[in-house]
Amino acid sequence: MSLKDVKHIALVLSGKGGVGKSSVTTQLALTLSLHGYSVGVLDVDLTGPSIPRFFGVENEKVRQAPGGWIPVPVHEQQTVSENGNGHAVGSGHGSLHCMSLGFLLANRGDAVVWRGPKKTAMVRQFLSDVHWGALDYLLIDTPPGTSDEHISLVETLLKEATSEQMAGAVIVTTPQAISISDVKKEINFCRKTGVQILGVIENMAGFVCPNCSECTNVFSKGGGKVMAQEFEVPFLGSVPIDPMFIRLIEEGRRPVYPEGTVVDGQAIAANAESEEVDTGLLVDKYTACSLYPLFDGMVKELITTIER
Repeated sequence: MSLKDVKHIALVLSGKGGVGKSSVTTQLALTLSLHGYSVGVLDVDLTGPSIPRFFGVENEKVRQAPGGWIPVPVHEQQTVSENGNGHAVGSGHGSLHCMSLGFLLANRGDAVVWRGPKKTAMVRQFLSDVHWGALDYLLIDTPPGTSDEHISLVETLLKEATSEQMAGAVIVTTPQAISISDVKKEINFCRKTGVQILGVIENMAGFVCPNCSECTNVFSKGGGKVMAQEFEVPFLGSVPIDPMFIRLIEEGRRPVYPEGTVVDGQAIAANAESEEVDTGLLVDKYTACSLYPLFDGMVKELITTIER
């Protein structure tokens, strides 16, 4: 089985579409990599595969191997390098690879029009035929709801993966009541299927203005925390919308903020526009994003929960 050398498997779930599961999965993966872990991301959102675009590898193709596929590399492991004076000149990070149906489509805009049985067969094939090799963490980005893909995914994982491997699920919501009402169903799904809930992330809980230093709660804030308290599950934190993160993903440009920008009580270092903003790996540019300190704290909490 392709999962035998994976230490920890975590699902990213939500009962509501458009809450930013793929964005959260991407940032969890980048942050885990920055902690030195080897990470894989499996995209099982078959009708809307967006992970290749988030990682900037949508033009890549998977390679065939005996008995399956080799996932697409986002970046390889890199250790901290030093100059002659003993000072660090490079940031260390673990490897990051991903697999998605998007890599198998002839054209990026092709629609996937499949019935339930074909979807469940594809999910099972992804879990059995992708040669991940040795991984510290495998994150699985899922479609919204509690449909065929989710049932097939959880049933296969509970059957094939050990209890030590199956870490649990991160639940993503937005602050609005309509989103929270749908996400509550996902929590009930996890409890019915025996999947541990690692925590709730409240996404889109504010807006980081790219032109001034304000972070405004345009969609309100706190609904996710109240829901987590109601269901007695951990609340990992609130994440605002940051246009600089969107620019990083869409244009590959390093985030730049006005002086005095404060997000979640933390001051974000201001830096000037320069030609260097386009150089380097995605994982290195992400460290300049206002969302990185938030996800760094959440990942530390997740690591503690999973590895204790």
